Amino acid sequence: MSSKYSRQELFAPIGLVGQQRIREAKVFVLGAGALGSSGAEMLVRAGVGELTIVDRDILEWTNLHRQQLYTEQDVINQLPKAIAAESRLRAINSDVKVRGIVADVTPENVLELFEGHQFILDGTDNIETRLLANDAALQLGIPFFMGACVGSYGLTFPIGVKEGSPCLHCLLEALPPQSLTCDTVGVISPIVVTTAARQTAELLKCITGATMEPRLESVDLWTGERAAMNVQSMKKPGCPSCSDTPVYPYLSANEVMRTAVLCGRDTVQLTWPKNRQVELIPFAESIRDIVSNLKQNPYLVSCEYNDHRLVLFRDGRMLVHGTKDITAARKIVAGLLG
Repeated sequence: MSSKYSRQELFAPIGLVGQQRIREAKVFVLGAGALGSSGAEMLVRAGVGELTIVDRDILEWTNLHRQQLYTEQDVINQLPKAIAAESRLRAINSDVKVRGIVADVTPENVLELFEGHQFILDGTDNIETRLLANDAALQLGIPFFMGACVGSYGLTFPIGVKEGSPCLHCLLEALPPQSLTCDTVGVISPIVVTTAARQTAELLKCITGATMEPRLESVDLWTGERAAMNVQSMKKPGCPSCSDTPVYPYLSANEVMRTAVLCGRDTVQLTWPKNRQVELIPFAESIRDIVSNLKQNPYLVSCEYNDHRLVLFRDGRMLVHGTKDITAARKIVAGLLG
């Protein structure tokens, strides 16, 4: 075993046996943004055998204060995050087989992407993709290490690490509302590192065979507030994702956001499933300080954001005017809604 891992091997809960398990592990990192890139670096430095990192986005200047894998030159070169991450991670540790994939994870491709991996690290920036990953990981029997952060607040939750434990779908009602995003309230880099460290530590514990509990943990680095809760009692017997008769609803295209380019117009329409429609008044209040020309009535909310006009209707449809690019439209909406 290479001496580069000697200090990790001296840590008794890992040791030589644990390090060999780490060396044999195949990890999938879902998203190469703040959490994904930070967690991927820790895993590569720890010496995992194989790591696949997938992301649909390219690098921007606003990423650099919290996404530590990347450089200004990466932004100048307009590199996809997954490609820049692959290059940097390979340079960090040549022992690890690293693969970067530029792709949008969807119900159509998620199972194929996840197959062949033993662990999944969450680096997504929206609840829609997390719920999709939750269902795919459960169907394939792969532990999924969820993480999220915004402002100075971070949240982690391991899924599928203990038989009979709840999943993300079970906990939906207990999680904080999704009205806060990095685009609306910002984020500081220390909470990114803290959240990614917790995710990665849980993943390493799972790799090395430690006893795992379904704990939902949160921390606010600015206020100093911390919480940890064993959520075993929150498992729902009839959960469609993790019950004895699962149907994995988020693997169905009918249960995720639908998109369409409107014919003859420079506009993309996004439609939420009926069970996840957005309430107009709370939505308007949550974006008031970061948009312009905000208008609302009983039927819709409209505003201007990132040089685009957005219109959200009461039936759950949103129009993004000024683009025919579905990926760009989804990114704009994710910035507002999470």
